[in-house]
Amino acid sequence: MSTMRFVQRGVELAGYEFGAGFPVIFQHGLGGDASQVAEVFPDGPTVRLLTLECRSQGASKPGPSDLLSIETFADDVLAFADSRGIGKFVVGGISMGAAIALRIAVIAPERIRGLIIARPAWLWNSGPENMKPYGEVGRYLKRPDLAVAKVEFERSETGLSLARRAPDNLASLLKFFDVPEPLVTAQLLERISADGPGVTLEQIRALKVPTLVIAHGFDAVHPLDYGRTIAGEIAGALFTEITSKVESRARYVEDFRSAVKAFLDDCATGNLQRRLAPLPNSDRTNPVATKSGNLSRS
Repeated sequence: MSTMRFVQRGVELAGYEFGAGFPVIFQHGLGGDASQVAEVFPDGPTVRLLTLECRSQGASKPGPSDLLSIETFADDVLAFADSRGIGKFVVGGISMGAAIALRIAVIAPERIRGLIIARPAWLWNSGPENMKPYGEVGRYLKRPDLAVAKVEFERSETGLSLARRAPDNLASLLKFFDVPEPLVTAQLLERISADGPGVTLEQIRALKVPTLVIAHGFDAVHPLDYGRTIAGEIAGALFTEITSKVESRARYVEDFRSAVKAFLDDCATGNLQRRLAPLPNSDRTNPVATKSGNLSRS
């Protein structure tokens, strides 16, 4: 994997590239980095995988705090693609990365060969209820004693609720208390948790791009219903429910990689009709691809 420094409007960002073939730009979640993408992305020489670590995350600098937004992150990704000489590409991401990918598909549809929305934490509105724990952690990070703040968050109503319903979400949030620059991270969490992809339901419904949506149960931050809802609003979208990390991290990674590989193979061949079936519990008629024996576990 090659590493490069990419400067966008005076802010130094970290970019990564691996492999050869048709380009896929895949973005990490809030507080994540390129390693999160590498864990779940399928191996193989058929695609050129690129990831840009978003401002204030990974090895990228924060830049002005008022520009920490999904809109800015999407603009940065498009500029990164331009800098690498990439015209059309498959765009995707996990959680926040999925919101970035969705925005890019809406604002630059002529450049998008395929769309992957993995574990979405947003639909089309800003500041959803499921993202409030990130803003709450951001406020705790401003306290002078982070060790005490971490314990207090764990014992808070939010922390105790997540421990019962979605322990993996809680574990991810607790990692923020160990970051080297807590005040910078606090700004990031507060701003992004209150943000959104900046698209409308009508724009989502107007998308005409091959789309894969991945979601799983036992996840309070990335509700399974969000995945079903987005898949139900994009004509022809494929929906795959995978094993949750709470059940088995190894199977989660295996399922994630398998779903992405199958979709990218279909993008490469133009065969996007196999494994289609009606999406259950949807008020719109859309096809859905499901993992055999892995339905409705939430």
